[in-house]
Amino acid sequence: MDDMQKASIWYQFGASIDYLIETMAACPDELWHASLWEHSEEIPEFSQFWYRAYHTLFWLDCYLYGTEDGFLPPSPFELIEQDDDGPLPVRPYTQQELLTYAAACREKCRTTIDAQTDETARRLHSFPWGEVPFFELLIYNLRHVQEHTAQLNLFLGQKVGASPDYPIKVRD
Repeated sequence: MDDMQKASIWYQFGASIDYLIETMAACPDELWHASLWEHSEEIPEFSQFWYRAYHTLFWLDCYLYGTEDGFLPPSPFELIEQDDDGPLPVRPYTQQELLTYAAACREKCRTTIDAQTDETARRLHSFPWGEVPFFELLIYNLRHVQEHTAQLNLFLGQKVGASPDYPIKVRD
C-alpha cells in the first residue's frame, strides 16, 4: 500500500474510532446501562449502551488482529463475543475501562495501517462469515465501528437531546 492509501484509510478509520470514543465519553452515567431498543429480541443486556460499546471494541481489536484463532482481548475483557447466544461478561464494563480499551484500539489501528504492504494488504484472513484480504477486512471493520457508533450516537441524541458531531477525518 502506498502512503496516500494508508493515510486515506487512517483518516477515515481514525475518524470512526474518534466518533466512538467521543460518543462513549458523552454517555451520562444514568444511560450507561440503558437499553438502546425498548423491544429487543436479544438478551436485554446485549442491547445496553455499555455492551454495544464493548462489542464494537472487541471486534475492532479482533479484526485488527486478523483472526479469531489466538486472539485474546486485554484484561479485564473476556473472550465471549464469538458465541451469538453466549454469556455476558461477568460484570458490566465501566465507561473508563472501555475508553481506555478504545484508545488502545485506536493506536493499534494506526500502527496496523502504517505497517501494511501490498503483500500484507492482500493476505487472506478467514472468519466464520468468510475469507477476505486484509485490506477489505479493514474496510469491513471500519463499517462495523461506524454502524454501532451511529446506533449509540442516535440513542444519545434521542435521550439527551445532543450527541457528538460526526467527524470529517481523524483528529490528530
